[in-house]
Amino acid sequence: MKMLNNFFKKINKPVPVFAQTKMEKENPNEDSSSTKPKTTFNDVAGLDEVKEELFEIVDFMKSPQKYQKMGAKIPKGVLFYGPPGTGKTLLASAVAGETNSSFFNVTGSEFVEKYVGVGAKRVRTLFEKARKEAPSIIFIDEIDAIGAKRHLESNNEKDQTLNQLLVEMDGFNKDSNVIIVGATNRLDLLDEALLRPGRFDRHIHIGAPNYHTRHEILKVHTQNKPLDKSVDLELLAKKTHGFNGAHLSNIANEAAIFAVRDNSDIITNIHFDKALERVIAGLESKNSQLIEKEKKIVSYHEAGHALISDMLGICPIQKISIVPRGEALGYVLQLPDEDRYIYTKDELISKIKILLAGKASEEIIFNHKSTGAKDDLKKVTEIATQMVCDYGMSDLGFMTIDGNTKTFLSSQIQKETNSIVETCYKETLNLLNNNINDLHVVSKFLFDKETMTHEELKSLIKKEAVN
Repeated sequence: MKMLNNFFKKINKPVPVFAQTKMEKENPNEDSSSTKPKTTFNDVAGLDEVKEELFEIVDFMKSPQKYQKMGAKIPKGVLFYGPPGTGKTLLASAVAGETNSSFFNVTGSEFVEKYVGVGAKRVRTLFEKARKEAPSIIFIDEIDAIGAKRHLESNNEKDQTLNQLLVEMDGFNKDSNVIIVGATNRLDLLDEALLRPGRFDRHIHIGAPNYHTRHEILKVHTQNKPLDKSVDLELLAKKTHGFNGAHLSNIANEAAIFAVRDNSDIITNIHFDKALERVIAGLESKNSQLIEKEKKIVSYHEAGHALISDMLGICPIQKISIVPRGEALGYVLQLPDEDRYIYTKDELISKIKILLAGKASEEIIFNHKSTGAKDDLKKVTEIATQMVCDYGMSDLGFMTIDGNTKTFLSSQIQKETNSIVETCYKETLNLLNNNINDLHVVSKFLFDKETMTHEELKSLIKKEAVN
């Protein structure tokens, strides 16, 4: 049961003769091929600040003389970092498209081999081809595969490959018309020599899109789809806080698939709601029928979540269901109607209470502890630990606790975390006991109908209050 919130032996011996022969016969032109992408900045929705930053590079490659006149040099390399699915590859392709440059798209793992010297040779070959076909953009995706920090136990082949990459990027080879673009999800893993100015001059964070950007992305991914007039992309953008471009593309595609499945000529709001549920909660388990006893437990569990969530009003409820999806036997789908980046202590406490409400409801009705709260407790532990260690919201003081300090203070941290969770649990029990009739009514509706909307929840509670 889930609460769903918005929300990859050192070898120093010479290369064997047969391997050398093979490599010598390799055609350098086949190692990496270039394309001339037709992608432009118009195909990249949102990310206006990032595009503005990249426009200078595009302008330099188009009109280098006006920059050279001022003594300015083109940035040697640009490093995109941030979570996966946010458009790093698309941006690199757009830079090449805007400048009509040759685009070499490679991944860091392509340079990694067990034979010493192979990776370094591939780096040399790649840069040689890029210079011949200049102006050109070299895009190295997952650059942490070859650019990780060097240490005493690191692989000799990887070190040589990284050294060759550093040499190619360095001032020994001044190529004003070859730009290196790297992308990584783990900036902290990269070697400092790779990150310094003169190699990757600009580091640009590509984060999760905000509301405006999500709206623009949705418009791009639905422009060739027949949408019903009632489909509100602005509302969908509000509901998808925390989603990246890949998620939004997937939602638009899933909605189209649901429309085909229903033999519909247009994509409606119902199809988008189904797609959103499919992406967030997983595949609906139509053949997974709960026995009556478990169905009753799940209905009270989810009713507890829903009631406390409605009372505290932290995040709007869209749907409550006891139909199994993915690994969840039931779920409360909460989708925010605005972007939130800062939470108060009271709001975090409320989040913990909502998560604990399912477990509390089971204890009140059945007087037992079940395995159904596993996912809820995992999230509760994460929030409470962050409150103590990251946000300074405990009696340990206004400080962040990490590394060796975290190990040294582990017992105190555990004590503070338990104190927060236990206090929240007791207050949640009280709230549910004071609204026990609502709990019974909502649970019975879920048991009979299996799903419930927020409007139906409010209506049931209102009727119960009148009676």
